Amino acid sequence: MEKRNKVAIPLVCHGHSRPVVDLFYSPITPEGFFLISASKDSSPMLRNGETGDWIGTFEGHKGAVWSCCLDTNALRAASGSADFTARIWDALTGDELHSFEHKHIVRACSFSEDTHLLLTGGMEKILRIYDLNRPDEPPREVDNSPGSIRTVTWLHSDQTILSSCTDIGGVRLWDVRSGKIIQTLETSSPVTSAEVSQDGRYITTADGSSVKFWDANHFGLLRSYNMPCNVESASLEPKFGNKFIAGGEDMWIRLFDFHTGEEIACNKGHHGPVHCVRFSPEGESYASGSEDGTIRIWQTGGPVANHEETETPPANGSASGKVKVTVEEVTRKVEGFHVAAKDKKTEENKEEASTDTTSVAAS
Repeated sequence: MEKRNKVAIPLVCHGHSRPVVDLFYSPITPEGFFLISASKDSSPMLRNGETGDWIGTFEGHKGAVWSCCLDTNALRAASGSADFTARIWDALTGDELHSFEHKHIVRACSFSEDTHLLLTGGMEKILRIYDLNRPDEPPREVDNSPGSIRTVTWLHSDQTILSSCTDIGGVRLWDVRSGKIIQTLETSSPVTSAEVSQDGRYITTADGSSVKFWDANHFGLLRSYNMPCNVESASLEPKFGNKFIAGGEDMWIRLFDFHTGEEIACNKGHHGPVHCVRFSPEGESYASGSEDGTIRIWQTGGPVANHEETETPPANGSASGKVKVTVEEVTRKVEGFHVAAKDKKTEENKEEASTDTTSVAAS
């Protein structure tokens, strides 16, 4: 096909040493928008959402980090880990603010829209709601999930919780006040990705063989499209709602027409299965995270050509990449984040080594 002969040029974001398993974009703030990534290397990373440039690393987890998110103002980050904790971080300094102990792996976390609550779920089959205004108080627990929890998010102005399970199909919608399931969106396979659209109208799910779109208010199935490969993640374009992306085991990131399901573009660049995809808040670009440990940021409408990939500076802050951004732009939000004086020599050594690194040509 002609479209596969064209090569999209992504920004390639290095830094993680193990697979990238979750991505989350902040809403647009006065300082721009930001991208946080979770990885099995135990260190979530914060980036400039437009350029992909590394801002900082949240250090403290002792196991793989499965989930990450930012609050509405991008002032705090949250992460859920295999070390049996969910943690809250100051996104301005990188400092850990709270660590919430669990009894098993935490697979999912989500800030409420009003930023006062943190929702977590994982292998314990328990939904926990932490009041961030009283972080030392025990969380509220909803303990009748039918399976280990894979994804969680809020909708209906924090009145409803959405969750999916790792081992059984369907998406469950919970009334926050009663703690009861009010609706189940049926799927034949476990849902590995669930997203509420920016306007609150749609729920987008990926369940391996298909991507489905549901009415977020009346819960009816609106569209279901079979995928050309097993997909793990999908995301709906937020501004116009006329496109969606999906990524999975074949390492390609596909762009589809929302109304017809027709494949518009198919971008290759990763060297391992794609675990997560997300549109930026205005839909002009989208990010993908892969088993290969990289994040790639793709322009929704191009550029498309036979050129080399553009690399952002690695997470050590070296300047071997090709993206031109000013120091003020990168550090405008989090000046000095994670870059301690004691690390200066290590960083200098890494910078010297990086001068021999060449760009990876898009395959």
